[in-house]
Amino acid sequence: MAASETYAPGTVRMLIESDLVTPATRAVLKARLAVPPVVEPRFFSRDMFGTIGAVCDRLIPQPERPRPVDLPGALDTRLADGASDGWRYATMPPDEEMHRMGMTGIDQAAAAIYDRTFIELPTLEQDVVLRGVQAGTASGSIWAEMDGARYFEELLSLVTEIYYAHPLASEEIGTVAMADAHGWQAIGLNERETHEPVAAARMLGAE
Repeated sequence: MAASETYAPGTVRMLIESDLVTPATRAVLKARLAVPPVVEPRFFSRDMFGTIGAVCDRLIPQPERPRPVDLPGALDTRLADGASDGWRYATMPPDEEMHRMGMTGIDQAAAAIYDRTFIELPTLEQDVVLRGVQAGTASGSIWAEMDGARYFEELLSLVTEIYYAHPLASEEIGTVAMADAHGWQAIGLNERETHEPVAAARMLGAE
């Protein structure tokens, strides 16, 4: 994100406490802020949980956050609770099986190229492995059974959904879509509601 697109810390979190957000939405968002990072996975094995953590670090890096949005923990919780989207591609296995196969397949692909597990690789080599999965060219018995390109699409979509459902990610991009109490009136091109945050650098007159 460019410097001109950064927003003052706390802008969305302050909005959550206002009467612009309905009680039900406020409760959901505050619960997301309060959830502690998952340390003991309930769905993935410990090894798989390490792999999905490393994968999430490459898909949505968060080096600037003192406390990153817990993507692997949220994914583990979602799968452990059986909270799927309610649909799947006919060519793909059910979510639970798909993600266990995916983590195994990513380690197989890493071993085929570098003779190491995914988590043992430096970031540039991890990216090589993930690009192979994304392209559908990764090696390993899992990828002979399951479409790697489709799996990468599914995983990236899910991780992105989890990330941008978190209030800190909403704050990062300055969205206040959760302000649902009074509806939206400023819907024309370049119009903005009075409660929509302005990028900090723009308020200072930066280009």
